[in-house]
Amino acid sequence: MLKESIGKCSDKVKNTIERGAVRKFAEAIGDPAPIFIDEQAGAASRYKQNIAPPTFPVTFDAGKIEGLDLPSKGLIHGEQIYHYERPLLVGEDVYCWMEVKDYYEKSGNFGEMGFLVVVKKGQSPDGELLFTEERIVIINEAARKGMAV
Repeated sequence: MLKESIGKCSDKVKNTIERGAVRKFAEAIGDPAPIFIDEQAGAASRYKQNIAPPTFPVTFDAGKIEGLDLPSKGLIHGEQIYHYERPLLVGEDVYCWMEVKDYYEKSGNFGEMGFLVVVKKGQSPDGELLFTEERIVIINEAARKGMAV
């Protein structure tokens, strides 16, 4: 079932990087660096405005991949890697979508585990790729059985 999802993508979703959301996110992760929250510091920076923290795209809506229905329980955050072409600017729009890159299984101490590799991408309104996020979601044995994988 999940192997059949490899290559499937969601539709692009518009996200706006809002100043208040960046402030709350920076505070939540314990990194209220001036470049994220202080307008004067942003204006004085090489970007001439505030930027979002590096892991901020985790808050973006990237749509839903048709047919990829994961359980609400039994998922483990395995890994998450970001690659940026440039920083994300406060106030800009970012169009995001996801693609299933891979699915594989491994046996371990906790039984058969599924590993779902999903890539989220974000681009500017003019099509410039801004970031790529790759995440691995581990699906435990009980959840896999419930999905009939």
